[in-house]
Amino acid sequence: MVQHTAHDERPAPARRRAGRRRAVLYGSGAVAVLLGAASLALPAPYVVESPGPTFNTIGELRNKPLIDIPGRTTYPATGELDLTTVYVSGGPNAPVSFLEVLAGWLDPSRSVSPVELVYPPGTTGQQVNEQNSAAMTSSQEASVAAAFDYLGVDFSQKLSVAGFAEGSASKDVLRVGDAIETVNGKAVTDIEVLRGELNASGGHAVDLGVRRDGARITEKIAPKANPEGVYQLGVALRIDYSFPYQVKIQLDNVGGPSAGMMFALGIIDKLTPGPMTGGKHIAGTGTIDSDGDVGPIGGIAQKMLGAADRGASVFLAPAENCSEVVGHVPDGMQVVKVATLKEAVDAVTLIGQGKDSSALPSCS
Repeated sequence: MVQHTAHDERPAPARRRAGRRRAVLYGSGAVAVLLGAASLALPAPYVVESPGPTFNTIGELRNKPLIDIPGRTTYPATGELDLTTVYVSGGPNAPVSFLEVLAGWLDPSRSVSPVELVYPPGTTGQQVNEQNSAAMTSSQEASVAAAFDYLGVDFSQKLSVAGFAEGSASKDVLRVGDAIETVNGKAVTDIEVLRGELNASGGHAVDLGVRRDGARITEKIAPKANPEGVYQLGVALRIDYSFPYQVKIQLDNVGGPSAGMMFALGIIDKLTPGPMTGGKHIAGTGTIDSDGDVGPIGGIAQKMLGAADRGASVFLAPAENCSEVVGHVPDGMQVVKVATLKEAVDAVTLIGQGKDSSALPSCS
């Protein structure tokens, strides 16, 4: 038997050139791998949302009631009424890497959005923090107002001009800080009085009695209709409430307005005899205004997942978020669609009493 040994029969110079080419190729590949790895660590213009923690509004946080109403008779509450949150990575505060974005795309519990769809161009981290903090403060005040309105507790509101919309009919007439006291001679005791008179005007000028620098003056302004046909002054309003007693809400490091409805439910449960939840674990989200209207929020898919992970069996979702709810409901969770605080209270009470909840409105 003849044994053959493989060998390169090319001349030595050709072998050397081939070796150099292989070395160059290997080196180029290594550089490409290193550059690819480095690029994955570079900041990416995206925002990644993932499920955040939940907080029981009728429970305690750091051994203190999350909602405290000193000097008033409150009633024991059982079960849980969880507000839900979302972790937001990326944007002005701390950009995410392409590797984190890739992980977000591959993880069905997260959502990835271009940063410009979440934050206006030029927004700074400080501005984001300030806006979130202001929105949380406003949300807490509105939740107290909504709860008091539901319970029939009297309180007062003062409206003042905080800013102007683009093309506002009021920009050259009103000033930031003007307190709106009357409209067509009617005392503006709440925002509904103002809205009612503006819509009744049909676009004709209304008389606004405002207090400016301590002096009372009257200005005439013709409101403009928005695309929905609602007449507006084109101003951002600041609402200052005067409540008959204090409600303290203890929640740090959480911003934004989306906890309003759950705060209001917690306040009502504490001020109403009997446990509203009946010991059930219920979670939810939604903004609230002083009239008890529930508004849409962001990140609802992540909030439902976070609630389910912590044991909630029922989730209260704003009616305007229904299109984002469908197809994202965790297994075993019932989602109840709500548009007002009263609808939310009725749903929680019915579930807490152990009654059949299958007829409650849903997003399906």
